[in-house]
Amino acid sequence: MSTLARRARAEWGPLYVTVRGAIAERRWRAIPMATGAVCLTALLHLVHNQSWGYGFVQDVGAVRAKDPLGPALLRTPLSLFVPALDLPVWGALLQILLVFGIAEICLGWWRTLAIAYAATLAGTLYARVGIALGPGGLLGLPAADAYVVDTGPSAAVVGLAVFLGRRYRAYATAGAVILAMVIEVLVKENLAGKEHLAAIACVLVLCAVSAVRQRRSMARTGSTGSGLPPIKS
Repeated sequence: MSTLARRARAEWGPLYVTVRGAIAERRWRAIPMATGAVCLTALLHLVHNQSWGYGFVQDVGAVRAKDPLGPALLRTPLSLFVPALDLPVWGALLQILLVFGIAEICLGWWRTLAIAYAATLAGTLYARVGIALGPGGLLGLPAADAYVVDTGPSAAVVGLAVFLGRRYRAYATAGAVILAMVIEVLVKENLAGKEHLAAIACVLVLCAVSAVRQRRSMARTGSTGSGLPPIKS
């Protein structure tokens, strides 16, 4: 086996085995939540592009930092499934199908949604803090960003990718995602890029909490295993 193949096996082997087994056994029934999320996103995109539906989608799923906090929090869960204005809808659908689908198999549907929502909420709340800080600081944002419509699954996708990388020891992949988001901010400093970093920070905290809970559980049971499925030859 070549060095590249060994590295790929070490990086993605446990994740691949988990996903392959679930798909082989249950096919599309393995990812009902991700499939439903794709359908919901497609439906919201269709409605949003209708003259009679644009206002409705904006009212239920569009978040802006200038909005009162209460309504913004109510809209945040659905905002994950409203395609971003600067991303083709097929890009949003593909992100959800792949990343949400893999996460649903590996983490379960409720944990996937919880992490996705936490990452999205972190970005949404950061926008308010960044605008309050102003454009002068490292974490600050210009006042004009308060009017930017903040929708789409990207923050959730980034957060889930990092969480999965940490959980399945695909550290190089998780690091590459983080590095890409840092480069995005350095090259094109905008609201979306900084929200992605906020989402990553939130997920890293969740990873730390999960690691502490796992160590405590292992200490109680006396287990020393990795908790990951074995890699089949």
